[in-house]
Amino acid sequence: MRTWFHVPVRTLVPWAPPGHEPASEVSLMAPTLADEHTAAAATVPAPPAPAALPRRTRLLALPEVRWAALAALAFLIAFPLDLAGAPAWAWGPLYAVCYAAGGWEPGWAGLTALRERTLDVDLLMVVAAIGAAAIGQYLDGGLLIVIFAVSGALEALATRRTEDSVRGLLDLAPSTAVRLTADGEETVAATALAVGDTVLVRPGERLPADGTVLDGASEVDQASITGEPLPVEKRTGDTVFAGTLNGTGALRVRVDKDASESVIARIVTMVEEASGTKAPTQLFIEKIEQRYSVGVVVATLALFAVPLAFGADLTATLLRAMTFMIVASPCAVVLATMPPLLSAIANAGRHGVLVKSAVAMERLGSVGRVAMDKTGTLTEGAPRVAAVQALPGFGEDEALAAAAAAELPSEHPLARAVVTAARDRGLRLADAADFSSVPGRGVRASVAGRTVEVGSPAGLLTAAEGADGSAAARKADAGYAAARQAVTAHEEDGHTAVVVLIDGAPAAVLALADRLRPGAPRAVARLRALTGAEPALLTGDNGRTAARTADESGVTDVRAGLLPEDKVAAVRAWQERGERVLVVGDGVNDAPALAAADSGVAMGRAGSDLALETADAVVVRDEIGAVPTVVALSRRARRLVLQNLVIASVCIGGLVVWDLVGHLPLPLGVLGHEGSTVVVGLNGLRLLRTAAWRRAAEAH
Repeated sequence: MRTWFHVPVRTLVPWAPPGHEPASEVSLMAPTLADEHTAAAATVPAPPAPAALPRRTRLLALPEVRWAALAALAFLIAFPLDLAGAPAWAWGPLYAVCYAAGGWEPGWAGLTALRERTLDVDLLMVVAAIGAAAIGQYLDGGLLIVIFAVSGALEALATRRTEDSVRGLLDLAPSTAVRLTADGEETVAATALAVGDTVLVRPGERLPADGTVLDGASEVDQASITGEPLPVEKRTGDTVFAGTLNGTGALRVRVDKDASESVIARIVTMVEEASGTKAPTQLFIEKIEQRYSVGVVVATLALFAVPLAFGADLTATLLRAMTFMIVASPCAVVLATMPPLLSAIANAGRHGVLVKSAVAMERLGSVGRVAMDKTGTLTEGAPRVAAVQALPGFGEDEALAAAAAAELPSEHPLARAVVTAARDRGLRLADAADFSSVPGRGVRASVAGRTVEVGSPAGLLTAAEGADGSAAARKADAGYAAARQAVTAHEEDGHTAVVVLIDGAPAAVLALADRLRPGAPRAVARLRALTGAEPALLTGDNGRTAARTADESGVTDVRAGLLPEDKVAAVRAWQERGERVLVVGDGVNDAPALAAADSGVAMGRAGSDLALETADAVVVRDEIGAVPTVVALSRRARRLVLQNLVIASVCIGGLVVWDLVGHLPLPLGVLGHEGSTVVVGLNGLRLLRTAAWRRAAEAH
């Protein structure tokens, strides 16, 4: 069930450096924004927050789950008692509970469909189960009931959990906002903001609306919208999105869109529409259930009515008709479909891939086009130091150790990457004092008596040139020229460049990048071979970074700078050409595409709740190589389904012909029926073996 792989996402909270309160950071970074409205804020009461909706539906909150659990429990208790030869009073009531608990809902659904002149397999299952019980085959009927009840419960649970996650997505946007007015500031509900309003966003707060920065500078984590692994620097004139997380600076933002038209609201709408309008993909046997159901019912009635019309014995005719219904009942056909798919699900689960349902497993094998996200999917989603380029007068270890010591108090993702790189080299980090952080520039600290600055090239190199009267000397300095040259080279390679200054002199340029997942190139090559089509990279990141990742992984179809609706448009375009699309992603921004695709796979460790709920399968261990393996395993399961259908059809056909042409004794009919059921069941269980996963991992 879906609860097996619920993965909590990170909780982002406002942060201040050790020894600093957030308010002091505001006054340090942007005093004009922090001080201008402090007094007014203290006098305006915040509106009450709306009552939070339950984020996840409890398992037993669904009636379908409760009835299915009761039916399965009664069956599991009755089954061994029946086999052990216990008296009928011991297991008979338990079978009755199983039939009633698991059969009333599909029976009612079948009767409802019958009133609409539609005959479905649900009603046939209930009738077949009752018919089996009428001639003493309680076990057969109970097994049919349990299979259908559990299947319906899983479907209801998956649907409800997806609805829960869509509601929870709205929690990304704050419920209140600080609106600036001529009289100061006021705290209002975010939904009350109008286009043209100006809002104040303090450090560590989420932005309440889509808009444009009017004043201030900060770094904004907008991974939930664009998928970019690193916070993006925002200054006057830049666009920001509701639900993204502000960094250490204060921003004054003009609201450009109504809350219902924000990017985060459009994501919710797209997921709901895609989930509601996606054509229902059914198991192979469900595609022929109408003809099969009608055929069995008509044939059974004919076998009963026609002989009676010609004076046949009532008891013999009824027995023959019931024998026909038993041998023609779809037990073997149902087991022809379910065991291979369920075995494939179990095998994939043992190897870290959790597939939601048999329908999802069947769909995975039919894909002919694969589209992948970059950050968190092909890459690990966390920056690392790819290179340390020391500048004249400094060594690599010296510059890296100084930078790591200065960055140690910071919680910025780049800071963590620098500290990790220094520790990986075994460098000793000195204590830092007088730490400060300035948005758009970087951090500054005193390390071992020297002033160390680490930050963006635009902030440090430009500021240094115009710092004082020695600007001309600094401009001509070879260190600055070398730093600018190194920055340009690394940025052209798709890296993020960070400059290190020691006592005002350029010491090194650090190149940071998001590391490619191990096995990504081989996974891309296998997906290309399995589908016969070139995998595509759909990302919200910038073009140079996307191109570098594509080159490293072997992807040639690269589409960068995409918003969630752009990814959905790409999926729809492929589908309009008749292609079945598999989308692999991990973030909120991937959820609409995951919902719109024919099949979706989410990376589990860093995946957002919405992506995990929307996807058909989850790679728990974030092994990208498991994606082509589960596709290959699904294709093998589909082949076994076809084999089983042939076996079941031949057995059922032979028994039916025998009953129609000659006289099939009821015990022999039951034996043949049960024999075919056992054969197709055992054949489907072959995919439980570890060797099946190993062969799928080697498939191309």
